[in-house]
Amino acid sequence: MQISARGDYAVRATLELAAAYPATVSAQALADAQALPRKFLEAVLADLRRSGVVHAVRGAEGGYVLTQAPTEVTIGSVLRAVDGPLAGVRGHRPEQTSYAGTATHLPELWVAVRAAVRNVLDEVCLAEVVTGDLPARIKELTAGPDAWQPR
Repeated sequence: MQISARGDYAVRATLELAAAYPATVSAQALADAQALPRKFLEAVLADLRRSGVVHAVRGAEGGYVLTQAPTEVTIGSVLRAVDGPLAGVRGHRPEQTSYAGTATHLPELWVAVRAAVRNVLDEVCLAEVVTGDLPARIKELTAGPDAWQPR
């Protein structure tokens, strides 16, 4: 799975919002806290607003705030808000693929990959990442002998 810059920035910004919840945080403060380019972050925040993950508040004390408690917002929902489906095959959903011959059963593998990604990203909420109190199953995945090794 490839996390886009847009997805990375969205997660980092929503983590800042989760830490400040229920207070509002300005786009500039979010950008400064995570060393993100403000203009690009504003486009990301607009996507998050359109998808209902954040709410924009106008005025001198304005900024952005999560629409739900940080315990209710998953990392998967943030990524979907800015990048669309979590797993795709050449722009299509895995279940929409079909192949001939020896690749006939490949869609099953693509669906399994999507399910595995969902099982991680939809299980972890913003609050857990902010506190570092990740679910045991997630901690187990990172504790494997080759989990941190590039391949």
